[in-house]
Amino acid sequence: MAMTVDLPATERLETNMQAAQPTRVRRYLRPLLGLLLPVAVALGWEVIVWLGFSNGRLVPPPSKVFATIVALAASGELSRHTVATLLRVVSGFALGVVAGTMLGAISGYWGLARRLLDPTVQALRAIPSIAWVPLFILWLGIFETSKVALIAVGVFFPVYLGVMGAILSVDRKIVEVGRIFRLSGPAMIRRILLPAVLPAYVVALRVGLGLGWMFVVAAEFMGASEGLGYLLIDGQQLGKPAQIVAAIVIFAILGKATDWLIEIATAPLLRWQDAFGQHMGAA
Repeated sequence: MAMTVDLPATERLETNMQAAQPTRVRRYLRPLLGLLLPVAVALGWEVIVWLGFSNGRLVPPPSKVFATIVALAASGELSRHTVATLLRVVSGFALGVVAGTMLGAISGYWGLARRLLDPTVQALRAIPSIAWVPLFILWLGIFETSKVALIAVGVFFPVYLGVMGAILSVDRKIVEVGRIFRLSGPAMIRRILLPAVLPAYVVALRVGLGLGWMFVVAAEFMGASEGLGYLLIDGQQLGKPAQIVAAIVIFAILGKATDWLIEIATAPLLRWQDAFGQHMGAA
């Protein structure tokens, strides 16, 4: 009798383990699919230049760009410029997220504040990033403070809009249920509003981070002596297209890496979702 009970259980365990192995492999291989398109384009351009259909002077082949990155890394310039840009983006992102979250939450939760604040914020949002540069230089000087402030401005608006819009779109029935259970204001925020807002908030953070990487280029045009934006300007002035493309590639890698970090950090907070995208991703 013991054998008749244990064998089916053992077989089920082995079957589950065999089914889990392909799933685990797919989970690790799925991120690599995103590399197919850029790698294919890079290899295609390398072949075009190698066959002589283009001289690769204005758009250098990947081999030349890679050699430029290696040379910058060997001289220590790459790490110096990368660290300077990262510190600016992280500082500006932190300031923009704090300000955007606070004002967005106040405007979304309090109707009077929204009527007072939102028109001004929407008007300021329409101002191009470059228009802030001379004003920030005049107010804050040409050094790090003005650069961080410009990045914070770029991050602020999508975070503010994301938080305010998410709060305003919370289902009224859910809020009514909280009121029926006599939840206090802090309890209503913690148990109802916060879980409902989190998915849109994560999207707003990712959009804000992307704009932060865009604004850092404008910020480093403000008389910077180091940073990836400085590499772009230096490559333009000295006629080094490989250096320009190398800086753009590093921007893309850093932007994707930081976006991925936000995804990883916020994934446990969104595990409760039963969303369509999660089922598609598991397929």
